[in-house]
Amino acid sequence: MNNRMPVRWQRCRRKAANGLMWGIAVIATLIALVPLILVMYYVISQGLPALNLAFFTHMPKPVGEPGGGMANAIIGTCMLVGLASILGLPLGMLGGIYLAEYGNSRLGAAIRFTADVLVSVPSIVIGVLAYSLIVLPMGHFSALAGGFALGLMMIPTVMRTTEEMIRMVPMAQREASLALGVTHFSTIFRVVIVAAKGGIITGILLAVARVAGETAPLLFTAFGNRFWSTDLGQPIASLPVQIYTYAIAPYDDWHAQAWAGALVLVVLILVLSVAARYATKSRFRLVR
Repeated sequence: MNNRMPVRWQRCRRKAANGLMWGIAVIATLIALVPLILVMYYVISQGLPALNLAFFTHMPKPVGEPGGGMANAIIGTCMLVGLASILGLPLGMLGGIYLAEYGNSRLGAAIRFTADVLVSVPSIVIGVLAYSLIVLPMGHFSALAGGFALGLMMIPTVMRTTEEMIRMVPMAQREASLALGVTHFSTIFRVVIVAAKGGIITGILLAVARVAGETAPLLFTAFGNRFWSTDLGQPIASLPVQIYTYAIAPYDDWHAQAWAGALVLVVLILVLSVAARYATKSRFRLVR
C-alpha cells in the first residue's frame, strides 16, 4: 500500500502538470489569434462594401469619378509573381538539391549561410539592389526589375525548404533505386524529388505568398502604372503598390478602393497558405 501511493501521486501530478500546460497553450493560442481575427474582421468590413465585379474588370478612374477598379494591378501582380517564379523557383530548387546531396563541404556551408542571411534581409534592401543592377542600367523602371527583385526573395526560401524536404526522404529509397542500377542523377529526380514533392510544393507556395504582398521592392523597380500595360520593359501596376498609393491619398473613394485591394490580397495569400498547409498534410500522411 505504501509503495502504491507514491506511484499514484506521481501519476496525478503528471496529469495535473499536463492539464496545466495544455490550458496555457490553448490560452496562448487564443491570445495570438485575437489580433489576426481583428485584422481579418476589419479588412473584410472595410473592403467588402467596395468589392464588386467592376473592381476586377475596370481600370482605375481619375480623381473625383466614382467607380473603377484595379484590373491592371491584379494582372500586373500576376505577371510580377510569374516573372519571380521563373527566376526564383528553378534556382531555389536546384540549389536545395545541391545542398541536400552534395552540400557537405565548405562551399555548401557558405551557400547555406548566405541563404539563411538572405531570408532575414529587409525587402527594401533587395529593392535597392535590383534598382542598382537593372533600373539604373536600363534608365527606367520596368516589370523585369520588379520580377528580378521578387525572384531574389524567393530563392533562399525555396532553397532551404527543398533541402530540408529532400533530407527527410529515407535513405532506403535511394539505396533501393541505386541497387536496381539507376544512376545517382536519375535517382535524385525520379525517386527523391517525387517523394519530397509535397514539402517542396509547400515551400514554393509559401515563397509565392510572401512575395505577392511585398511593396517596398516594387517601389524601386516596377514603380507602378495607372494605365493598362503588359510590356515587361515598362513600369507596371501591382496590387501592393496601388494599395499603398491609394491609402496615403486624401480621397475617400481611393481609400475604399485600397481596402478592397487589401481584401483581395489577403484572400490570395490566405488561399496560398491553406494550399501549403494541405500539401504539408498530404506529405505527412504519405510518410505515415
